[in-house]
Amino acid sequence: MQDEINCDVAIAGGGLAGGLIALALAEKRPDLDVRLIESSPNIGGNHLWSFFDSDIAPKDRWLIDPLICHQWPDYEVAFPAHSRTLHTGYNSIESERLDEAVRAKLRPDQIITAAVATVEKGVTLCDGRSIAAPVVIDARGTADLTCLDVGWQKFLGQKLRIRGGHGLVRPIVMDATVLQNDGYRFVYCLPFDAETVFVEDTYYSDSPALEPEALRQRIAAYAQRRGWQIEAIEREETGVLPVAMGGDFASYWASGGSVAKAGMRAGLFHPTTGYSLPDAVRLAISIAADPSMTPARARAYAKRRWEERGFYRMLDTMLFRASEPDKEYKVLERFYRLSPPLIERFYAGRSTFFDKIRILSGKPPVPIGRAIRAILGYKS
Repeated sequence: MQDEINCDVAIAGGGLAGGLIALALAEKRPDLDVRLIESSPNIGGNHLWSFFDSDIAPKDRWLIDPLICHQWPDYEVAFPAHSRTLHTGYNSIESERLDEAVRAKLRPDQIITAAVATVEKGVTLCDGRSIAAPVVIDARGTADLTCLDVGWQKFLGQKLRIRGGHGLVRPIVMDATVLQNDGYRFVYCLPFDAETVFVEDTYYSDSPALEPEALRQRIAAYAQRRGWQIEAIEREETGVLPVAMGGDFASYWASGGSVAKAGMRAGLFHPTTGYSLPDAVRLAISIAADPSMTPARARAYAKRRWEERGFYRMLDTMLFRASEPDKEYKVLERFYRLSPPLIERFYAGRSTFFDKIRILSGKPPVPIGRAIRAILGYKS
């Protein structure tokens, strides 16, 4: 076993962000020797990632399109007083496809399956090996979230095979007609084929603690309510994503070490949804265009994104601090009455000044006094 490995780019963490960087470099800079280090046997782990067509610029689709497993031309949302079909394309990627794509592009020796001990000027593995590279990128999940003021989006999803079919023709991105408890709750459904549907129970909460068995029971009850007979559960995944209300970006960045960072570790996620795929695509393409990703350049890139998204953190503060837990759904119900282009820009993190005015105008779905107190206590 080689004790020291020398390469051009070392990426610690083979999740979504690290995997996309490796793919982008393999496509645009095949002359570079890239090493991707991941502790688990599968690149991307066990995940399902989804995005709207409007989340990714057309010029950047070359990186993500080959990974898409399922596509739909539209999607639905449902609330107690409002349902709607929106004609924005929706796409899903299963982590197995990312794993296959990375292994097809990289040589076997470029993928190192090992636990990482430290990431500094190089990468030191727990087995004693070291990887030296002029460019080192740490993409190993979140840094110290106690540096940020966050709530949580928690979920458990199951891929179900339904005897006789489920009858859905498009995704239901939010079904908030379900019982509300703890915080805003909705069920998310993706029809993969006539008899297979991915069903995820999702809710916002002040605590990161997840109760998998309770969520499994909720999914079973939801299926029963729809008249579905579950023939098999083909996969299951869980997740707890931060929903950022504020915090100290400088401290968060420093808590992850002094190297260049990517993905959640760089704070590159949408403050309201917790989703990181659009940011991961943009950063991977930026690195492929100029692989000299220094820590200073990486920090400046992430800091700009953080500063641009203060509006979303303020909205999160109102959702968590001003809304009554069983009434939080009204915030989203009102939001989904707005124009489709505004909704698209919101999810893409590109809301305009007039979008922000429109979102905040009219009768607010939260008590005025509580909203004012939440905003006064808000720190970007």
